[in-house]
Amino acid sequence: MPDAIRLATRRSHLALTQARGVAARLQEVSGLAVTIVEVVSEGDTSTAPLTDIGGTGVFVGAVRAAVAEGRADVAVHSQKDLPTAPAEGLDLAAVPVREDARDALCAQGGGLADLPAGARVGTGSPRRAAQLALVRPDLDIVPIRGNVDTRLGRVGADLAAVVLAAAGLARLGRLAEASELLNPDSMAPAPGQGALAVEIATDAPTSLRAAVGAIEDPATRACVTAERSMLAALEAGCSAPVGAYAQLTEPGYWEPEIFLRGGVFSASRGIRMSITGTAAAAEELGRELAARLLDAGAAALMTEPHL
Repeated sequence: MPDAIRLATRRSHLALTQARGVAARLQEVSGLAVTIVEVVSEGDTSTAPLTDIGGTGVFVGAVRAAVAEGRADVAVHSQKDLPTAPAEGLDLAAVPVREDARDALCAQGGGLADLPAGARVGTGSPRRAAQLALVRPDLDIVPIRGNVDTRLGRVGADLAAVVLAAAGLARLGRLAEASELLNPDSMAPAPGQGALAVEIATDAPTSLRAAVGAIEDPATRACVTAERSMLAALEAGCSAPVGAYAQLTEPGYWEPEIFLRGGVFSASRGIRMSITGTAAAAEELGRELAARLLDAGAAALMTEPHL
C-alpha cells in the first residue's frame, strides 16, 4: 500500500464533490491520506453536443490515463459516462452505494404537466429529449451543455425548465431546486445513473484493492450490471436514447431478485419492456432484455430523430 492514495477525477464541481465523498470513505477504511488529482477531459473543454464529439468515453479517457500512466492510484467516474467495454489494464474495483437514479425537472414552479404549451425545456441528453417529446410533444426541447450551475442559471432566463440527474443535485446539496422527480416509468434514467465507478490498475497492490473493495455495495453493483449489460448488448453508447432502471428486492428468505426496466426511444415512439430474475444473473438479464427490445425493433428506433 502506498503512503497516500492518489485519486483522479474530472475537475468539474460535481465530479470533485463525488470524488471527495469517495476519498473520505477510502481514508476511513484505509487510514491513509487521500489526495485528489484533478484532470481535464475532452468533454469538459468542448461545448459541442456529446453526439458530435464522440459521446461514449469523452469524460473518462483522461481520468483513466492518469491511472494507466502512474499519476494516480484510483479513478472515480459517473457510471453513466463509462463505455460499456472494459478498459485494458484497469479493473472496476468498487461500485459504492447509489444515489437517487431518477431525472429531476427544475422549473420555477410545478412539474412537467404544469409547463405551458411551447415551454422551452433544456437538456443535453438524446434519451431525455426523446422521452420528453413522447410525454409532452407540445414542448420546445432545447439542446444545452454546461455544468449544473450554468444549466440551473438558465431557468427563468431563456428556459422554462431544465432536466438534470437527481443524483448530481443531491450530491451538490441542491435537490431542493428540483420541482419534480420524474417517474422512471415515463422518464427511464440512463443506465448506471446515480452510481459511481471506482477503477484501479489491474496490477494494483493487493492492499489497495482491498481498501477500494471495502466501499463496494453489492446491491448497486448488481443493478448497474444489469442496466449496463442491456446497453452493451444493444451496442449503444452513453449518449444513445436508451434508458434502464434496475431495482433489487430486499434480502430475505428468497434469493434477491432484480426487476429491470429498459427502453429505447425516439421523438415519435418508444419501446419499453421489463424482466425479472435473480441478482446472481444480472448480466444475463440485461442481455435477455436487450434481445427482446431488438426483436421488437429497437435497432431501427435508435437511428430515428430524438427531437
